[in-house]
Amino acid sequence: MTYASLDMLKTRFGEQTLLQLTDRADPPAGQIDADLVAQELAKTDAVIDGYLAVKYRLPLADVPPVVEDIALSIAIYKLHVYAPDQKVKDDYDQALRSLREIAAGTIKLPVAGIEPAPSGAEGVQYIDRCRPLSPESMTGFI
Repeated sequence: MTYASLDMLKTRFGEQTLLQLTDRADPPAGQIDADLVAQELAKTDAVIDGYLAVKYRLPLADVPPVVEDIALSIAIYKLHVYAPDQKVKDDYDQALRSLREIAAGTIKLPVAGIEPAPSGAEGVQYIDRCRPLSPESMTGFI
C-alpha cells in the first residue's frame, strides 16, 4: 500500500509542476514520467515505514490524512533535481519532524499500534535489607 499516488500529487501540485519535475527526456517527451514518480513514491514509502515501524503495525490498514500529507511533502521534495523553493523545503523538513514525533509517540495515529513487549515481571517486587535490630538480636535489651 502506498501512502501517496500520482493522482494525489497532480491534485496537490498540478500537472504542469509534475511535468517540469519529471520530464527529463532529451528532447522532452511532453508528459509526466510515471515510472520516475513511482520510484520516488516507493522511496517515500520506505522512509515513512522506517519511522512508523517503531510504533505501528505495517502495512497500515487505513492511511490517515496526516501520513498522506507527509508522503506528498517528501515525494515532491525528492522529485526536484536541483534545490527546490523554500516552501517545498520547509514542508519536507516539517514532514520529517512529524515522522520523528510519530516515532517518539508525541503524535499518535488513529491506527493499530504494536503491543508493548512483556517485561517478564508479574507485579511489584522488592527486596528489603537485613534488619540489624530484630527480636533475636535484641535479646537482653527488651
